[in-house]
Amino acid sequence: MPEGLDGLRIVSFESRRAEDLAQLIRRHGGEPIRAPSLQEVPLSQQTEALDFGETLLGGQCDVLILLTGVGTTMLVDVLATTWPRGDVTKAMEATNLVCRGPKPVAALKKLGLRPTLTVPEPNTWRDLVAALDAELPVSGKRVAVQEYGTRNQDLLDSLRRRGAHVTPIPVYAWALPDDIGPVEKAIEQALAATIDVALFTSAIQVEHLFRIAEQSGLAEKLRGAFRDRILVASIGPTTSEALTRFGIETDLKPEHPKMGHLIATVAQEARKALERKHAAR
Repeated sequence: MPEGLDGLRIVSFESRRAEDLAQLIRRHGGEPIRAPSLQEVPLSQQTEALDFGETLLGGQCDVLILLTGVGTTMLVDVLATTWPRGDVTKAMEATNLVCRGPKPVAALKKLGLRPTLTVPEPNTWRDLVAALDAELPVSGKRVAVQEYGTRNQDLLDSLRRRGAHVTPIPVYAWALPDDIGPVEKAIEQALAATIDVALFTSAIQVEHLFRIAEQSGLAEKLRGAFRDRILVASIGPTTSEALTRFGIETDLKPEHPKMGHLIATVAQEARKALERKHAAR
């Protein structure tokens, strides 16, 4: 019997770290199929970020919640177009910095900053709110939230219910890639039963995949392929919730929401999970 991912064709919808994920798949013997499903697009008018800069440098922000590493870096870069970078980082140092996970922590480290609070895995918005409740109550506080492409209204509402004065700061949006050909080809391969495993590392990948499938009238057939033949593996509860919204059950989830753990879990469990899935048809 083949071991690991030998002989398995595995599609990934990751964009920024597509090559890293492909290398991990190859390392375990699998055949990677790259279908980048999104691109991060900086907002052309950074009005809200610059308004926040006035607040931050005026010492009027009590808590800054950083949801992504890319967004953290982009926010500082935007502010540095108007104020000296040193003044921006000094103002951030005087603010309670809350990081949703390790990526914004790493972004802060490059700036010479450390978080006040780091949210534990799996780093969902619910974990974030729970960590604030336990260690940094926000009632009456001025809280800014660096957003990550789409607005997490549940998070904002939850903070407001706790008495926080909340300001969202969008710095970039997610768009479809300029070339959707690889995604369209992946959909064709899925329907032709030439894909064994699908990997999802963010909720927006699910949404974009089905937006493209719907444009071709193939969404229902694609749902059927995921339900009956293709093993679905995902990182984190937010991604799994997005899959559920589109009528897809997640077959494999790693213990930790990281790409390396995802591939290790798939390499260890994919064959038996595929056998179970096919037997249940």
